Amino acid sequence: MPVKATILSPPDAEEPAADRRPADASGFVGRRHEIAQVRRLLATTRLLTLTGVGGVGKTRLARRVSEILPRRYREGVQLVELATIDDEDLLAPAVAASLGIHDRTPDLVAQLIEHLADKQLLLVLDNCEHLLGACARLVEQLLYGTSRLQILATSRQSLGVYGERVLPVPSLPIPRPGDRTRDIARRDAVRLFTERAAMIRPGFHVDAANARAVARLARRLDGIPLAIELAAVRLRTTSVEDLVNELDERLEAPAEAGPGRLARHQTLRATMEWSFGLCSPGEQRLWERLSMFPGGVDVETAEAVCPGQGLAREDVLDLMMGLVDKSILGVAEPHGAGARHRMLETIRAYGREQLTAADAEALRERYIDHYRRLVERVRVDRVEPGQIDRMRQLEPELPNVRVALDLCFARPGDAAAGLEIASELWANWLVAGALSEGRYWLKRGLALVPGSSVVRAMGLWADGLLAHYQGDAALADARECLALARQLRDERALAFAVQLSGVAALSEGDVEGGLALLEEARTRHWARGDVHAMAVTLYLAALFAATMRPDRAAGYGEELVTLCERRNATLFRAYALYAVGMARWEQGDWRQTEARMREVAAFWSAADDRWGLPQCLEALAWTAGVRGRYERAARLLGAAHLLWEAVASSPARLPYQARSHLECAERARRELGAQAFTAAFRDGTRLELSRAIAYALEEP
Repeated sequence: MPVKATILSPPDAEEPAADRRPADASGFVGRRHEIAQVRRLLATTRLLTLTGVGGVGKTRLARRVSEILPRRYREGVQLVELATIDDEDLLAPAVAASLGIHDRTPDLVAQLIEHLADKQLLLVLDNCEHLLGACARLVEQLLYGTSRLQILATSRQSLGVYGERVLPVPSLPIPRPGDRTRDIARRDAVRLFTERAAMIRPGFHVDAANARAVARLARRLDGIPLAIELAAVRLRTTSVEDLVNELDERLEAPAEAGPGRLARHQTLRATMEWSFGLCSPGEQRLWERLSMFPGGVDVETAEAVCPGQGLAREDVLDLMMGLVDKSILGVAEPHGAGARHRMLETIRAYGREQLTAADAEALRERYIDHYRRLVERVRVDRVEPGQIDRMRQLEPELPNVRVALDLCFARPGDAAAGLEIASELWANWLVAGALSEGRYWLKRGLALVPGSSVVRAMGLWADGLLAHYQGDAALADARECLALARQLRDERALAFAVQLSGVAALSEGDVEGGLALLEEARTRHWARGDVHAMAVTLYLAALFAATMRPDRAAGYGEELVTLCERRNATLFRAYALYAVGMARWEQGDWRQTEARMREVAAFWSAADDRWGLPQCLEALAWTAGVRGRYERAARLLGAAHLLWEAVASSPARLPYQARSHLECAERARRELGAQAFTAAFRDGTRLELSRAIAYALEEP
């Protein structure tokens, strides 16, 4: 059956695929001197660390710098948030992901160095203190291996790396004794309090009647921004004068004491304890339990995980709003069709300290169960509508899923659940280009789940499949998976094991044997009524057989396109069309290839599919070469090269790309001449992603 020439619609989600970081809803106050110092120091050093107590504003200062300095750097400024990363092994992958490097080589640090070798870029590493040793080692390696990279770090203590410059971030300036009302109002600590107070009590300003009380409050809080913001919330129910009196009692020090009287970390902790004490018992319990969510939480998740042990489900929403009112929980940030609340890391850390062992144990079970069910619900390896929506739904939850995986792997009895979660995410890891992270969790689970079980068999299958996509041999995984499935006599596991064996055989060059195994796997999946697994098998057969049996590959691909259209599976259909396009290329029908790749590239660009995009640009370079558009072909090869580099792969590692890539590059170089080819290729590498896609989609 011929492929229908229908046009793929953009992914079914409202948000753009670009930067989804939450914007700072409140204004930035003060720090002119510190910003000037950062700019001056970055002109003379490659590593600058902003240090200071929690809540003093290191992160906000770093974010402000990242907003105003990009023009100084040819490749801009890249911020990496480390607060949601608790495992040292995920540090380098987090940095790689922020740089657009998703599919990774075994030596990721070497890959990062190669990627950054000649780039003029400022890398901002935020919240390094809980990964201090790992951050220090990575920073040292990156700086040693590159020439123009600069790093701005935030941490409660210095990294201790040779050549590091340290800039302690002070509290905001506070009023001095004897200041007049006008002078008090100009101090940055008071300006911050006034801005936040006006959000609570519209029209609030510093005047002769309240200036002394506001000055006392700013001094009592040592000018610490987080403490000031927590205190300002109290104006909803009390006056400034009463607020200062409450603080005096809480801090147990004379109101006239100077800023050095209490250590700043003690001041912040005392303010945190004060804020905790002002919460109702229910709000306190919810604060403690929400501290388990580094990626933030929506109301539905809080209602599912947090109730119990004295907290009723029907009270969760009101309690969350109470925490929002007290600035413990952030105002809801829109994400897709829902909204999420987040805690500042300092507030979250305090909440974790208050969580009792009994509460933590009960929460642990509900947390794992919730994310186990979520992962099953958002799997994208399903031939059904809403694939992009599910993919986007998982994105903000990944930090929380990592916590669930860590909880599982911390206790032998739950390791199988963790391995099952990691296995079910295989397609999400692939589409996100996070193959190495997926294999990291799979290998942790496989090491903790020995013996004979279906869970282990499926873990081996997922790890083996991702290994093949990375260009690694996975024969050991395939053999053990098949042996386990036969031993267990589990039909589902056996169908997947046969499928993996077929991919392994095709990768080794055994065309007929590999296709026979994939046909057997397809039959087994069909017998079980598993249309989703059957679709995956069709795709693998179409893709891996394209260069060796293009007619059969095209048939598999066309069958999969029809299946996807019938079931409205848009993401799956894009992959099916790509496989058809590759088969048509091998059949010599480059016009069909070009049409399919242009359609799929537009879709994958909107979906931000970094794994698929370089493959599309490659194929469009080949068709440009066939048209005699050699300069365009070279430029597209350059644009694709940049994306291949970002996913730590290359056409040479993919059997269905290698030969055509080499032929296209050699012919374009021969026709243009080495100098002109190199110039066009370099032009392509300089294109930003959006411009590269726009260029690829231009009418040839």
